Amino acid sequence: MTHTLRVVFAGTPEFASAALAAIHEAGFPVPLVLTQPDRPAGRGMKLQASAVKRYALEHGLPVAQPPSLRRAGKFPAEAAAAIDRLRETPHDVMVVAAYGLLLPQEVLDIPPRGCLNIHASLLPRWRGAAPIHRALQAGDAETGITLMQMDAGLDTGAMIEVARTPIASRDTTATLHDKLAAQGAQLIVEALSTLERTGALPSMPQPAEGVTYAEKIGKHEAALDWRESAAALARQVRAFDPFPGGVATLEDGTALKVWAAEAISAAGVGAGVASPGTIVEVSSDGVLIACGEGALRLTQLQKPGGKRLPAREFLAGATLKAGQRLQLPEAI
Repeated sequence: MTHTLRVVFAGTPEFASAALAAIHEAGFPVPLVLTQPDRPAGRGMKLQASAVKRYALEHGLPVAQPPSLRRAGKFPAEAAAAIDRLRETPHDVMVVAAYGLLLPQEVLDIPPRGCLNIHASLLPRWRGAAPIHRALQAGDAETGITLMQMDAGLDTGAMIEVARTPIASRDTTATLHDKLAAQGAQLIVEALSTLERTGALPSMPQPAEGVTYAEKIGKHEAALDWRESAAALARQVRAFDPFPGGVATLEDGTALKVWAAEAISAAGVGAGVASPGTIVEVSSDGVLIACGEGALRLTQLQKPGGKRLPAREFLAGATLKAGQRLQLPEAI
């Protein structure tokens, strides 16, 4: 099927590329794709194109990579050139998904049918940069996709459509990301089809209550604080997979990545027997660490320079034993 509604797309990571692929494969013309500049990545720190750029180039879609869209920012000339190109590109609507650059009102005013944003949370909960991570970390029972009409605020626009997804007990940011990316892709194609057919998308303002902000994930947050409850730490491990991972630091300073863990109740380990950060038990089932409440069994670990391994394989090349202590991170 082919469509006449012309869509400028702005996005950067895999989450966004899923939406771009769905829009393109549904037959909507995409006269321009905006994505962030190539970034150094990997061990060699070579410049790498974003997932959105890779898809666009593979399918012959024009790409622009301005470092900014704000004339008053660090890159006024580049921003002005990108805005001029956007004005000169015939289109009807802009779709934005995890783009990573602020869109000033001047840009939002260019598309005749406005700018639609695909956001991975149930707004107004988890506005901001890391909604999937923060929903998992907080122990939310569900999350989802909110399709909204963009305004100049941070994820404050009127809501067009909401789709809900339960958070499973073993979901990580990686698995939840994939579910939400597929959900967002389906939702935007349906919305664009409706917009083309009817000329408008009804929307409603976000509720004033329940606003939370999903701050960008920092590497310093990876450190597991054993004074926390085991349940909170288990959520942290799931939330920080694939980035930045949970980190358990041995007394000698060796930092182990923790990729999977399960909380054990205080009754299951003998409450108060060991202080937080003490290894209580080492077995093929995992490494059990005393926490502020309960204990955390580490079931998938990685040593520096190594691979992710199930506990049984990891322990074959490690010397962890009951009674050892893990460092407690300093309060930030």
